[in-house]
Amino acid sequence: MNLDHASTKPHERLAAHLETKLVAVNEMIHSRMMSEHAPRIPQVTAHLIDAGGKRLRPMLTLAAADLCGYQGQYDVHLATTVEFIHTATLLHDDVVDESAQRRGRPTANLMWDNKSSVLVGDYLFSRSFQMMVEPGNLRVLSILSNSSATIAEGEVLQLTAATDLATDEDIYLQVVRGKTAALFSAATEVGGVIAEAPEEQVKALFDYGDALGISFQIVDDLLDYQGDSAATGKNVGDDFRERKLTLPVIKAVAKADAEERAFWVRTIEKGRQEEGDLEHALSLLNKHNTLEETRQDALAWATKAKDALQVLPDHPVRQLLIEIADYVVARIN
Repeated sequence: MNLDHASTKPHERLAAHLETKLVAVNEMIHSRMMSEHAPRIPQVTAHLIDAGGKRLRPMLTLAAADLCGYQGQYDVHLATTVEFIHTATLLHDDVVDESAQRRGRPTANLMWDNKSSVLVGDYLFSRSFQMMVEPGNLRVLSILSNSSATIAEGEVLQLTAATDLATDEDIYLQVVRGKTAALFSAATEVGGVIAEAPEEQVKALFDYGDALGISFQIVDDLLDYQGDSAATGKNVGDDFRERKLTLPVIKAVAKADAEERAFWVRTIEKGRQEEGDLEHALSLLNKHNTLEETRQDALAWATKAKDALQVLPDHPVRQLLIEIADYVVARIN
């Protein structure tokens, strides 16, 4: 999801606050993505890493550690680890989704090939495991390794759930927690753990990241049906054309009569789409008010994220994290 087009940019203010740490993260990313024997690894990695991403997930790690008073150096290691995990998943996702564009550039699988994208993604996952053990904290290792497994599990679940009309909101939430929220919550949680924050604060950071990640993904899914293509970088209806059962459609299927259900079976389960089907899908979403219901869900998760932070110290970073939760949902307000 592109964060450039909301009314304010708290992530930029957070980046300014964390500038010294982010410079160190950037330096570590470039040093650790090098390979003595396989030059294609840094080529493919740099193509994606240097394409202008927001570094939101590693920023969350640095912010959580700062908020909890951490004074050491390993927040940089963990933030870099989080970015490597994220980059690896993007490389793999673009192969799975047969994507042609990422962050305004041709995807790595298009620039090189699928094999390069998959193998470089594997390399970055391996690098991330090397780095996550360096702080010598078993709990950090457990959190980040579990998140890596959860991300992969979520992606596999999505393969089967995406075109199955039996997919309900609970399964959707499980997919979203896997493919998106797991890394958000791990990113914030490890920041608290490395700072040796009290358990109540560590849990609050996990809850913030979890709710923020869920809201983030719901907004992304909603904007696929009513967003500005220039702002989102996606054509309206891409998820429909790719037969992805996202929350607005899941809600519409739950309310469908026999004729409407037959439409969803044909277009989503069987993939037999015809001209005018997207317009009819949009009319059904509007008929059953599922776009507004989805919007309310996104706003509710953003509120949960903000509420979770109330037990954290009164600190400028806490306010910025609250504003980021508002920012994620700003375009649907």
